[in-house]
Amino acid sequence: MTILYIFLALIVLIMINVPVAVALALVGTIATFMTYGGMAMPTVGMTMFEGATNFPLIAIPLFILAGAIMNASSISRRLIDLAMAMVGFIKGGLSMVTIGASVFFAEISGSSVAGVSAIGSILIPAMRKKGYSKEFAASISSSAASLAIILPPSIPMILYAVMSGESVVQMFVAGIFPGLLGAMGLAAMCYYLARKYNFPSEGRFQASVLWKALKEAVWALLIPVIILGGIFGGFVTATEGAALAVCVAIFISAVVYREFTIRNFIDSCKSAGVQTAVVMLLVAASAVVGSYLTETRVPQEIAMQISDLTDNKYVILALLNIIFLILGIFLHSAAAIILVVPIVLPLVLEVGIDPLHFGLIVTLNLAIGQQTPPVASVLIAACSIAKSDIWATSKTNLWFIAVLFTILMINTYIPAFALALVNFIYG
Repeated sequence: MTILYIFLALIVLIMINVPVAVALALVGTIATFMTYGGMAMPTVGMTMFEGATNFPLIAIPLFILAGAIMNASSISRRLIDLAMAMVGFIKGGLSMVTIGASVFFAEISGSSVAGVSAIGSILIPAMRKKGYSKEFAASISSSAASLAIILPPSIPMILYAVMSGESVVQMFVAGIFPGLLGAMGLAAMCYYLARKYNFPSEGRFQASVLWKALKEAVWALLIPVIILGGIFGGFVTATEGAALAVCVAIFISAVVYREFTIRNFIDSCKSAGVQTAVVMLLVAASAVVGSYLTETRVPQEIAMQISDLTDNKYVILALLNIIFLILGIFLHSAAAIILVVPIVLPLVLEVGIDPLHFGLIVTLNLAIGQQTPPVASVLIAACSIAKSDIWATSKTNLWFIAVLFTILMINTYIPAFALALVNFIYG
């Protein structure tokens, strides 16, 4: 009953517009006080501090800052130009460009909101001028941006790894195949819709244009090569890779392209600071709830109760998918991971589900959650740029949500595919 009361209290607070982080801290503090009394109150502050100062979490503000620097410079534009030269000639070319540019951007920032802000602000108006509906433009920009939480260096994957005690690097590796499959699935859906609604291509393929765009973007492309090469090669940790991302982004923007000023840097820091504060406050607040649940052994009790009902891991995976799909509608992805993963992880381990496989399932669910109102942080950002109604856009977005759901089912029930690259590299 404890977990039920906690969830009911959280839902009530969120429904009356209390910020999720504040609601988590409040519920956790009250539960601790009612169970252990006033003597336990001094530990609440320490728990919040310790929860937010885990070393791997330092990667989050650094990757967010790297994305903000890209937004403030011409790096995003150069990546878009390269994607245009590569796939713009295909039917529905600008939608293909949106997917390609989002993949490039995802490999640097790890943030879907940063991706849709950077790519969507350029390509949504361009699609509107070419005759695409504002709902379609917002939908593909939003869905493509959510690839950032599947592909490395994904910020939600960092959070999951910290919460579950898994390797951040192995989580990144696990996301590569599903992320690329998601990009191909979205591209196939765009091609189908482009044929159906006669969306235009962007001219014919020209090797000379591609070569010029590649030369212009080669420095920008070095950023993910350096970051991911360093992380996967074992030269740097994910946290050190995030710091490297900031340094390389500043160097390329300010020294190579000479388009990054002190004013740009200050604005980037402000933007990254606001985004970081949202995530880290969630982390700190959830540490209080997590500590309380751990001490009262609530996760273990839930695992035992579900195990008494069924020990079929595929049925349990279906139940967990339903839980995370519902949570994704109401919670920010960071909040969902932080709140639920510690609760269900004992059950996952008990029925023999690989924690890396489960982490991938969680992030895929939350990628869909970024597209489903009322929270839908990424979809809301895209609709704001396109000036489209969120509910009308959601109807169009069902095509792309169906693609992401198909990828989720493939990775849920074919773990050999989901973990193929991890098994190949790490055995």
